[in-house]
Amino acid sequence: MAQAWLIRAGKVGEREQWALKNGVSGGGFHEVGDLTSADTREAVHAAVANAFRGAKPQTIQTFAAQLWALRGRISEGDWVVMPLKGSPTIAIGKITGPYEYRADEDPSLRHVRPVDWVTTDIPRTAVKQDLLYTLGAFLTVCEVRRNDAAYRIGVLASTGTDPGARTPLLGSEPARHVAEDEPTDDVAAQIDVEQYAFDRLLTYVIENFAGYKMQTLVAAVLEAEGFTCKVPPEGPDQGVDVLAGTGPLGLDEPRLVVQVKSEAGAVGAPVVGQLLGAMNTHQTSQGLLVAWGGVSRSAEQLLSNQYFRVRVWSAKELLEALFRNYDRLSEEIRSELPLKRIWTLVEEAG
Repeated sequence: MAQAWLIRAGKVGEREQWALKNGVSGGGFHEVGDLTSADTREAVHAAVANAFRGAKPQTIQTFAAQLWALRGRISEGDWVVMPLKGSPTIAIGKITGPYEYRADEDPSLRHVRPVDWVTTDIPRTAVKQDLLYTLGAFLTVCEVRRNDAAYRIGVLASTGTDPGARTPLLGSEPARHVAEDEPTDDVAAQIDVEQYAFDRLLTYVIENFAGYKMQTLVAAVLEAEGFTCKVPPEGPDQGVDVLAGTGPLGLDEPRLVVQVKSEAGAVGAPVVGQLLGAMNTHQTSQGLLVAWGGVSRSAEQLLSNQYFRVRVWSAKELLEALFRNYDRLSEEIRSELPLKRIWTLVEEAG
């Protein structure tokens, strides 16, 4: 059975688009040279120790374990998951070849495995909370084992839906033994708390503010940012979910037509066309498309010529706007969406 691996593309996702465009996964660890001839874990450990002289033994061990996974443990046909930092989605692919060292590349882009990216826009909201927690490990390379993850990731890639963990009676695989310090979700103690909290909030908001209630939440955020908003009655909206304006009567520019889509999947070009038509009907020069699951490539193409007319808020941008304005929201909204700001230590990981 294929295994599943979490492979990140930089602390802030700086290698994500490069990985998707070039059909690879990996990168990072630019201090370490070519590992093609390092065909044992011990050889990889020696290369890492040489590259990071003076580093703590635990650091060397952690880096070596991840690079050995990339070099020697991952197999062709295994699944790879890349949570995208720049959007509320994850990409899933299949490993198609052995380890490569690309000496002609930027040093941070050299240690790779070739990948067929099967899907690049699975919404995080389509992934159940237990699997999202697993995908929050800090490590750059980590085997994903818990909760029948490999099976579920395969189903996500083909259907876009997380079926949840199977029971043993339905054929889920028994846990395999791995060395104590191998990078797996069983032993990866450090979890990206910020991302986990964000994912938990995504789930809570879509469960409690889906449909018409999402319109009221968007209107509340815009009002906190200084707009006067009108939310049409529930029902057919002809592309108008919120009308927003500024000034004493809410008639001044900027004026916005807002369309709100709370479904988990990406919305397509017809939704963008509907919003543009509503903007013309209501004689506004600006529009806001709130698309919880993001927009499709066809929608992105249509929006490419509308930079100074339309903005898109995916779930990420909507929540960021909510965070900015939370203290100015009504007590009713805050009681339905109780949040507390906390400080936590930033943990470093390879």
